[in-house]
Amino acid sequence: MQGTDREDDRHSTAPEDPRPRLWRRFLASLALIGLLVGVMIGRLTAPGPVELLAVEPFGEGVQLWFSREPPRQEQHLEGAFAMLFESKGEASNGRLEGAAGIVSWRLQNTERGLLLHFVATRPLRATLDEGEEKGRWGLRVSLAPQ
Repeated sequence: MQGTDREDDRHSTAPEDPRPRLWRRFLASLALIGLLVGVMIGRLTAPGPVELLAVEPFGEGVQLWFSREPPRQEQHLEGAFAMLFESKGEASNGRLEGAAGIVSWRLQNTERGLLLHFVATRPLRATLDEGEEKGRWGLRVSLAPQ
């Protein structure tokens, strides 16, 4: 009886099949490519940050124009009214003279967005009128004494 011939690489056990290992690599690469394509599509379709386009003061208040409707928070204080918009824009300030007396307003950048606040010697009541016009979103803040 002769043993197995090792010189010709003919053994009694077959070598390991590399195909299952390649199959796992192929499936892992498909999953990775799918993830990357999904992230790229999500980046392209995600809307950018809301931007403040213009600030227009008028007799009794301020008109703000945004690229789209921003999330906002409002707060009434004694003699003041403040709004926080989750958006980006340039800081500005000014004074209004109307039925509420002299009202100072200021728009400033904060970590959380744009802060618009009105300060007067008497308590203020704010009336908000919002709507979309010509592809931009507007908020009209009208002030009156309480």
